[in-house]
Amino acid sequence: MSPDRPLPDSRAEYDEAFWRGAAEGRLLVQECADCGARQLHPRPGCRSCGSGELGWLEAEGVGEVYAHTVIRRATEHPWFADEVPYVVAMVELPEGPSLWTTVVDCPPEAVEIGMPVEVTFEAVAEGIALPLFRPR
Repeated sequence: MSPDRPLPDSRAEYDEAFWRGAAEGRLLVQECADCGARQLHPRPGCRSCGSGELGWLEAEGVGEVYAHTVIRRATEHPWFADEVPYVVAMVELPEGPSLWTTVVDCPPEAVEIGMPVEVTFEAVAEGIALPLFRPR
């Protein structure tokens, strides 16, 4: 029997909208009402000006691979042992922020810097879906 998949901690009030959006198939980005900066992952305050006046913007759901690595050995959690090899990548969104994610639906050796990708969501538990990216 395989171990349970590790799940994100989605209990914080400031990221509730992000996880609800992901469960609905929408990628949401925080936007500061005071300075206009956009950020991912959700935080209680703006990382540019410190304001707590943050709203949500639905991202287009496309981006480019900025950096990536292939994980070939599961060391953090036993659930990942059956997943290797897999690609962890930083994806830059046209809305401004970047996020660390997993690239799916292609061989790890096909992932390259500058590769255009689009978001897809994987439901992993009741009410929780992970934003992953695949080639477009």
